[in-house]
Amino acid sequence: MLLLGLCISIGIGVSLGLVGGGGSVIAVPVLVYVLGVDPYQAIGMSLAVVGMASFIGMLAHARKGSVDGKTGVVFGSAGTCGAFAGSHLTYLVAPTTLMSLFAGLMIVISCLMLFHRPQAEQVKEHLPIRLVNAIGIGLAVGTLTGFLGVGGGFLIVPALVVFCRLAMKEAVGTSLLIIAINCTAGLLGHWQHGGFDMRLALLVTAVAAVGTLVGTRLAENASPVRLRHSFAVVALGVAVFLLVKNSLV
Repeated sequence: MLLLGLCISIGIGVSLGLVGGGGSVIAVPVLVYVLGVDPYQAIGMSLAVVGMASFIGMLAHARKGSVDGKTGVVFGSAGTCGAFAGSHLTYLVAPTTLMSLFAGLMIVISCLMLFHRPQAEQVKEHLPIRLVNAIGIGLAVGTLTGFLGVGGGFLIVPALVVFCRLAMKEAVGTSLLIIAINCTAGLLGHWQHGGFDMRLALLVTAVAAVGTLVGTRLAENASPVRLRHSFAVVALGVAVFLLVKNSLV
């Protein structure tokens, strides 16, 4: 099971590097149902894994000039407050309810991935950042990050493309910066409720980081639309599994 979990962790990193998100949606179910981690600890561990993998992926994208630092800082700064607050909400919900909510979020994200208009990805002209929109979206995504341990990349990337008119590759790199910031804030909040297995977290993080570097390299020639659609189908399958699993508990 450890070997299986590590193999899937590579996919977590590849998804982050390729399309700026998605890996965190798989991270919590893998930690809970494959590696046997307690749901509460799995959310905190997911933040550590996804945050570090995203930071490494962001550095790789930054070397290619595909990270908008100003936009990333605005979104990320707003998200830190939401992530820290959301981390405390986790412990007010029963584990089975928590996983069911996670499944619901996966379904929403999958729909965004399937129905987001691809023609918007070709827009390259920047628009001025609207602080109200950036702060509102940042807070919402940050809260989800802290509450459910997800990076929120598939919410952030469409927002960067639609509201800030970033090109798809630039939105992916900037999303990784925002995810890293939000995960750090959420992790600090979760750490106040107890730690987790650091050795397992470091092992999964190392494997996911390698996957992120691979995904970053593949992103140069891969089709973002086809990748999102393929991942959406997988995410829907995992969501159905979580709903069935937790309805039987």
